[in-house]
Amino acid sequence: MCQQQNDWETRENAFAAFSMGPLTEFWRQREEAEFRGVDNVPVRFVRFCDAKNDRVIVICPGRIESYVKYAELAWDLFHSGFDVLIIDHRGQGRSGRMLSDTHRGHVVNFSDYVDDLAAFWQQEVAPGHWRKRFILAHSMGGAIAMLFLQRFPHQCDAIALSAPMFGIIIRLPDWMVRHLLDWAEGHQRIREGYAIGTGRWRALPFGINVLTHSKERYRRNQRFYADNPQLRVGGPTWHWVREGMLAGEQVLAGASDDATPVLLVQAEEERVVDNRMHDRFCDIRAAAGHPCDGGKPLVIEGAYHEILFEKDAMRSVALHAIVDFFCRHD
Repeated sequence: MCQQQNDWETRENAFAAFSMGPLTEFWRQREEAEFRGVDNVPVRFVRFCDAKNDRVIVICPGRIESYVKYAELAWDLFHSGFDVLIIDHRGQGRSGRMLSDTHRGHVVNFSDYVDDLAAFWQQEVAPGHWRKRFILAHSMGGAIAMLFLQRFPHQCDAIALSAPMFGIIIRLPDWMVRHLLDWAEGHQRIREGYAIGTGRWRALPFGINVLTHSKERYRRNQRFYADNPQLRVGGPTWHWVREGMLAGEQVLAGASDDATPVLLVQAEEERVVDNRMHDRFCDIRAAAGHPCDGGKPLVIEGAYHEILFEKDAMRSVALHAIVDFFCRHD
């Protein structure tokens, strides 16, 4: 049975009381664990489970994010009748890093993320008692999750994608970007250095952020990084950008092969990923006979990239759509 929360539209009115009270108490009930991913890298995850729940949602976060940031979303999904598992991808959150400068967002091969998710699924998700298994993936997590499903079909009953990273917005001509990335690949110091215009993590004022319009959620998320230095990740390396671009192309190349029911939620005021690739993804799936839910992306009007951390008016629209979508595939 699906239970919709009644405060999604109005939570910011008393956000401090909610986050300091019920949410903090809920977070204390988490179970944290880890497994060994590719090259023996420790990969951390968290779970919220209740014996009476027979459905699970696996959350795949975006670049630089940790499951620590997802407490509110876990609360909302758990109180809607789902167990919740959240993975910290390698190189970020509480998982192991690839480089000595832990602020650099780096991965050796994008497929390592996919292999980690596959191991996590095999060890923690597949053997579980759940009747239904769902995925909710944001940004980079969307590319990871879709590549996982393309490689291992029939693993989950439905997937919801929040602003998935099927293309990255870079303010340079495509030919120039590819030339620079190919050149950087031949020089290890540059390949593993920060991509142009990026650097170590630093707290940015709310007024210049392009991720969310919610001041409360933005400040709460900034505090996680400020209070827990081990969570901080800055800009991506040149190599990560190259791997990320190739991963998006790989998702589109295999989009017609995967028949898992998909809901794609898109931010109207997107500044990070390329919305045109979402449209192309849905077009490819429709032509193959398994269209995205509604036949096209669900556009959240006015939203920035972090739809699930947006202001209540926008976030609630996405959250209701996601929970309804999973319930229809129950």
